[in-house]
Amino acid sequence: MANLVGFLLFGILAIIQSTIVSTMPLLNGTADLILLFILAWTLQDRVSSVWQWCLIGGIFASLYSALPFGVYLAAYSVCAGIAYLLKKHIWKAPVLAMLTATFISTLLVLFISMAVRLVGGVILPVINVLNLIILPSLLLNLILAVPIFYITRDMAGWIYPEELKV
Repeated sequence: MANLVGFLLFGILAIIQSTIVSTMPLLNGTADLILLFILAWTLQDRVSSVWQWCLIGGIFASLYSALPFGVYLAAYSVCAGIAYLLKKHIWKAPVLAMLTATFISTLLVLFISMAVRLVGGVILPVINVLNLIILPSLLLNLILAVPIFYITRDMAGWIYPEELKV
């Protein structure tokens, strides 16, 4: 059931991301809802379908992106791994882990995206990309990280209910 919910959720998020969020940039940066939901899902305690959701989200992001297919899939997998390591070994405070994972993952995804474009022959002035795309996107993702974390926590409680102890 969790994978079906993930498929539906990421389909809706991809539609929202490509139609609404992309038309409301801060300078030229936009929030990455799929990345935020993958990170928030990874940081939930009861969740066992992290890598399936990462795969589903990466495929949906790759479908609407102009980057070569699989770039987002690979980047999101690394980001989910970072969030998993933060959850298991470094922090037991999930909101702090969400903010840290969002910061690191946003930078990682955007720098990978920039590197792929540079390899593809697109000439990008690095200072302009940093000031106009990366920093505004980072700010938007950090603003949305905590609300998305709590929404995902409620979803995880609905999909994976706790067993009652008698």
